[in-house]
Amino acid sequence: MQQATIAFIGGGNMATSLIGGLIADGLSPARLVVSEPRAERRAWLAERFGVVVVEDNRRAVEGADVVVLAVKPQVMQGVLEALGPSLRAARPLVISIAAGLRTDALLRWIGGSVPLVRCMPNTPALVQSGVTALYAMPEVAAAQRDLAESILRAVGITLWVDDERLLDAVTALSGSGPAYCFLLMEALQAAGERLGLPADQARLLTLQTVFGAAKMALESAEGPESLRVRVTSPGGTTERALAVFEAGGFRELVARAVAAAAERSRELADELGGP
Repeated sequence: MQQATIAFIGGGNMATSLIGGLIADGLSPARLVVSEPRAERRAWLAERFGVVVVEDNRRAVEGADVVVLAVKPQVMQGVLEALGPSLRAARPLVISIAAGLRTDALLRWIGGSVPLVRCMPNTPALVQSGVTALYAMPEVAAAQRDLAESILRAVGITLWVDDERLLDAVTALSGSGPAYCFLLMEALQAAGERLGLPADQARLLTLQTVFGAAKMALESAEGPESLRVRVTSPGGTTERALAVFEAGGFRELVARAVAAAAERSRELADELGGP
């Protein structure tokens, strides 16, 4: 990866997190080109990271080994139709981090087949703690898969799926998942305040508890079920609280929520990708 030239189409938050992670991993800023329409954003990117910044997308992809598509899904069609001739001629590895756009739509807008990897990162990538699922088209060579994985590993862990349809499940679980966790944090903090804790203390107790539980789960060889059982003393406070969750249908509610998110992901792909 150290010798690859990477062009970013779009210089928003997710692109910025990837740029920061790649530079932290030792990639020279001179090998990163960012196309960004906003002049103030270009100036900030150049000053913050020392990367090459341009306004023209076609100029950005000239000589690029990798092109990262980091624009909003709603403008992707126009971007790719303009870039199509350049991408078809040079055939760089194309990585899309745009949510909800399937590979068939991306290739249709490009106007032909190119090595394409579709990714579903989540927002903790902004603090280099994300998880990204990747799907590769058959045209993607093994070395290109490794390159795509190396780029996305700059902002967290990665995993591959063999069926693009599974990215809807990924979107529902990890893509939307941070919002589920934030909702739980909101509820826990509010519950603490109702029991008399000051807001700042309830917030700190909530955040550190969620962080610590996630850290324990990541570092343990046991699954969440075993960890839950270990901290649930018979007849104790935790058992009483968990009984209320179970009586309220907590598991089924979570399953229904994630299924609804997956269904919406499929709907959005149909809407954004067109016929």
